[in-house]
Amino acid sequence: MRGGTSKGLYFQAKDLPADSAVRDQVLLAAMGSPDSRQIDGVGGAHPLTSKVAIISPSSREDADVDYLFLQVVVDKAVVSDAQNCGNILAGVGPFAIDEGLVTAVEGVTDVRIHMVNTGALAVAQVQVKDGKSVYEGDAEIDGVPGGAAPVLIDFLDIAGSSCGALLPTGNVTDIFDGITVTCIDNGMPVVLMNARDFAITGNEPPEQIEAMAELKSRVEAIRLQAGEKMHLGDVSSKTVPKMTLLSPAVKGGLVNTRSFIPHRVHDAIGVLASVSVATACVIEGAVGNEYLGGQDTGFDALQIEHPTGQFTVAMDVDGAESVDTLNIRRAALLRTARLLMRGEVMIPDSAFTPNEVNE
Repeated sequence: MRGGTSKGLYFQAKDLPADSAVRDQVLLAAMGSPDSRQIDGVGGAHPLTSKVAIISPSSREDADVDYLFLQVVVDKAVVSDAQNCGNILAGVGPFAIDEGLVTAVEGVTDVRIHMVNTGALAVAQVQVKDGKSVYEGDAEIDGVPGGAAPVLIDFLDIAGSSCGALLPTGNVTDIFDGITVTCIDNGMPVVLMNARDFAITGNEPPEQIEAMAELKSRVEAIRLQAGEKMHLGDVSSKTVPKMTLLSPAVKGGLVNTRSFIPHRVHDAIGVLASVSVATACVIEGAVGNEYLGGQDTGFDALQIEHPTGQFTVAMDVDGAESVDTLNIRRAALLRTARLLMRGEVMIPDSAFTPNEVNE
């Protein structure tokens, strides 16, 4: 399925090995990792197209389904559950309806999703006709050609879901290697920095920034330090925190972004990363707050620009005048999804044999 601006394999949990180590071997084989082309699997040779969603009936009374997100690293034998994915989340509601995990309600079905990676809840509003999810429609999102049926996602109480606090270092700003940053977690751990502090405009194409070896080295050094301070431990082999460079908007939005995920530069920006960026912009003194420029938007339409367009993040915020009184009640945004194929992916028998290293 395509979920938002990502693409991945969606499984019911019951169809995968119960042992997580064997499960990960199976998923590596399915995607064709480790290999930069993923030529022996169905992965798309990019982090945005090497993702997995595992869905099951929820273990919680306040949710319909459990959703575990796994990032299958392209060129390494690594399957990570260290983060959530808001793009792949967009396909979870339609998948759950079509697989009979949720009773369809004609018109619009609300699917309450327990995001296992972080323990947070999201509600996806899915269009339904004749008991099946609707995929065709006129809703357009930047980074995806054409239109599709809208999937409105409402995130509930996601502040600190990965790091334990909205501002996990305890500070609005920190300084690492002489660079002022804001470390924030409103659904995705993100480290925000001003692009000008790296002597770039922040409007460079992703491939140009990826070619800047010295800049990437500096960003990674800061990421390793910030990860420790954000209670994420040694993040050298983890996909979080994400690193995001901010610069003035160029398309009429609030702020422009370039995001590392964490070593490639995103062609857009992650759904939950955009929520964290928008949140920082409303916090007095945070990196990003300068771009708010005293706007009284009500925080219901914060436009976060990225290389291929922008996200509109709607937020329900109390006490934004001070970090001491700030309360992020909810954040919502629009995504789309599409079922691309349904069938079997062929896995070598050897992938189902426990690896002695993992025993």
